[in-house]
Formats: sequence, C-alpha cells, structure tokens
Amino acid sequence: MFKKHLKRLILNVFCLSLVCFSFAFLGSQERVEASSFSYGADIGWMKQLEDEGVTWVDDNGSLADPLQILKNHGINSVRLRVFVNPPSDYYWLKDGTTWTMLGYSDKDGVLAAAKRAKNLGMRVMVDFHYSDVFADPGHQIKPKAWSSYSHTQLQTAVYNHTHDVMNELAKNGIYPEWVQIGNEMNSGIMHPDGSTDNFSKLTAYLNKGYDAVKAVSPSSKVVSHLAHGTDNSLFRWWFDQFFSNGGKTDVIGVSFYPYWDGQPYWEITDELSYNLNDIASRYNKEVMVVEVGGDESNPNDSYWTINDTINVVKGVPNGKGIGVFYWEPQSHSSVLPDGYPLGASKEVATNVLQYTTAIDAFLDAATSQGVNLVINPGFETDGATQTPSGWSTWSNSNDNANYTEFGGYSGSYRLSHWKSTPYQVSTYQIKAGLMNGTYTMRAWVKSGGGFNTSQMYVKNFGGTEKNIAIPTTNTWTQLTINNINVTNGQAEFGFWTDANANNWINVDYVEFYKN
Repeated sequence: MFKKHLKRLILNVFCLSLVCFSFAFLGSQERVEASSFSYGADIGWMKQLEDEGVTWVDDNGSLADPLQILKNHGINSVRLRVFVNPPSDYYWLKDGTTWTMLGYSDKDGVLAAAKRAKNLGMRVMVDFHYSDVFADPGHQIKPKAWSSYSHTQLQTAVYNHTHDVMNELAKNGIYPEWVQIGNEMNSGIMHPDGSTDNFSKLTAYLNKGYDAVKAVSPSSKVVSHLAHGTDNSLFRWWFDQFFSNGGKTDVIGVSFYPYWDGQPYWEITDELSYNLNDIASRYNKEVMVVEVGGDESNPNDSYWTINDTINVVKGVPNGKGIGVFYWEPQSHSSVLPDGYPLGASKEVATNVLQYTTAIDAFLDAATSQGVNLVINPGFETDGATQTPSGWSTWSNSNDNANYTEFGGYSGSYRLSHWKSTPYQVSTYQIKAGLMNGTYTMRAWVKSGGGFNTSQMYVKNFGGTEKNIAIPTTNTWTQLTINNINVTNGQAEFGFWTDANANNWINVDYVEFYKN
C-alpha cells in the first residue's frame, strides 16, 4: 500500500514477544502500535449520521461499525467535542445561511461516544468549545444561557460546565487522556468577554477550565488549541501573552488544513514543522495536530497529507510530538447538509459510505519501522515535469534532467532522471539536527541501465560515504543502505546519475529513519 513513520517506546524483549504473538491472531489490519503516540479521529458526527440512516462498509464491502473500521486502520484515539446547550435537533444555521450538523455533542452524547470508544480500547480526548455551537476563529459565540453573565460569573460557569462533564465521565470510569479547553482560539473564546483584546480575562476563563479538569482527573493533559498551525508568528504572539498572564496548559494543539490554506501539503509541511518545533522548545510543551484533513475527492493526497503530518509531529525533538487527529474521517459531503468536503470516505451507494485509502496512512505509520525523516518522500508535487518539492538538485547545467512524472510506486508521481543528451544530476536532501546513531535509507527504483554511474547514496554523516548501484530493472525494486552510523548530527542522502543520452532512472517512496 503506502508508507512509514514512528517513534516507539522501548519494551523489553519478553513484552514485545507477547505483543507480537497476540497481534498475530488479529490479522494484518488489527495491528496497532505499542507506543504512546496518538493516531486519532474526531467522530462527533458519527452517531447522528448513523441515526439518520448512514451506514459504512469495510474494505471488503461488508457492513461494519464505522468506529471499528477506523480502529482496524490504526486509529487508537477519538476526539469528542462538547457544547454547552446545543439545539435539540443538533443542527445550526451557520451565519444564518448554511445548515450545519453539530453531532450529539452535549454531555450525554459525549458520554455515549466515550463509552463506545472505551469499549474498543481507544483513548479519548474531550474538546470543550464553550459555546452552544461550533467555535472556530470566526465563531466564538458565548452560550445563550451565559449571555448576561459578569466576568466573575463567566469564570464560575466555565468551571462548573467543565467539572460537570468531566465528573459525568469519571462516574462511568472514563478519564480522558487529553482535554481541550477551547477550540481554535485564535480570537479567544466567548466573545466579547473572552476576546484576545483582553488576554487577562481570556486567560482567567481558560485557567478555570484547566482547574476543573485537574480537580476531577489530575492525569488528563490539558490542550490549548489554535488554528493555522503553520503560522509561527501567530502562535508566538498568542502564547507569549497567554503565559505572561499566568496561563496554564500541558499541550499545545494546532489545526493543519492545506485545503483551506489553498496550498499543496508538500509546500507547507516545513512551516508546520518549524512552528511545532519552535513552540515545543520555546514553551517546553508537548504538541499535537488535533485537526488535519484533506480533500475527499483526492484520497491519495489526503493519505500523504496525513503521513507527512505524522512524520512532522514525530520529528519534534525530545519526543514532544504526541499525536495527530483527522477531523471527521467517517463523513462525506453527500450525507452532510453543508457538503463538508474533507472527510475520508466515499459514497458507494445512497447513504452507504466506505473509507478511502487516505486512512491507510494511520496503520502504515503505526506499523512502520521508524520515523521517516524525508520531506516529500513520494515526490507528490503539483503535477508532472515539476522539480520535486523539498529536494535539492545539482547538475552540470542539466537541471531539466531531474523532474517528476506520473507513474509512482505508491502515489501518483515519481522522480525521474532522463535527457536525450548526456547529463550528470543529483537529487538530494541534507538533514541537520539528527540524533547520532544508526540509520537506514530505502527507496524503490527502476532503471533502463547503460549509465557510467547511477546510485543511491548517503554521505557527510561522519563516516565514509555509503552507496549502492541502481540496477537495470523494469519493475519496482527496493534498495536499502543499512548501518549508517551518524556521528556528526547530519547526513546528505540522494540519487546520483552520470548518464549517457537517453539513460533513465525512476525513484519513489524514499525513507531515511533512525533504527
């Protein structure tokens, strides 16, 4: 299928053997990772869709529980939003123009969904919006029942609401691993009182939520969540003020939606990585992508969006990247009144949905050998004949011998070296800030042969260059360079071709990971 990624907790040999023995009985689709990393999904719409007649089929076309299907594809955690007093029909006329399904997101609905997840052995995140409807950068609407409250009364209301929901969960033996206090709070919460125009008030409300969580479940990690996870200046501005006002949180959560940003994921994952690395270090906090999504009509790009996002989060130094959640993967525009297009399902019959290959990214990540450090490993650029994003090129004035084209091993595109005249070209990445230790490089290749030299290589890692010749083959063949002992915190890896006229190679799905 597809690829990679992952950091594992060190288990002793006996325990690892037991895990492997147990998983052998579950089948390949039941494999899950023995680690603390969260592969998550927001499932707020699931039960309401079921009650409206929507069903799901598994990969074989058989009717199945949509949450069980997610678990079978590597999802080990769920995210559940909670509103204060949502409309009784759980629909909202957003901006007075568009009907939007809210999901059963009151206390009772959250409890029922949490029980369902717990029964499947999944972890739970609860997301408090502090509104009767969706809260996001453009909508932070104070609950109607709180509309006339003073500043002091609002603090009490936030505490009591949070404590009430948490206590109901606790009475049923559910202690969420994470609790989000506020949702996409770029502009604050509960406008106008909790606007970012007054961080002192905003922080007071958020701290009341924090205190209520800890009063019921001290082990739950509190998450503070902003949208636009690639905007480092926003995050610095927001959290500098939050912490200077005495703000309390355990984890910083971000949203990452290349679709809404209007940019291909491969053009902005570096910005996501930079922001996560910076805020984890600057504020000494764990970080998560609590919302990610891709175009339902392009599951291939959605797959790579998820996988590259997981890769970025796992790459945050010192193990501070702890999870990735897809927002509403079970949904499809055909069954939603607002036509939301970023689910990870397709319609196979009227009101019958099937998850797309996008969600395979979670299982592939959970069962991979290590965190893939390669940027754009599948050469999924914005079309054929484009220079591969994230990669550098050296040539003897023959840069156009290095390009991408349709026909990849695992995705749509592949890297190609070819020209009708002799050429020399190298396609490579330089990774700095590596932990010293042993690494592995792998890639899938094809070649027409006839070269002076054509090889996959790793160099400048503190030892003698390692390389392997690319064989002549018309079928995809995986090459591996083992035992790359990095001693200087960096490495350059890539593909070098010294070619005669019309010599060609194809490369796809490159991996470079620490063993």
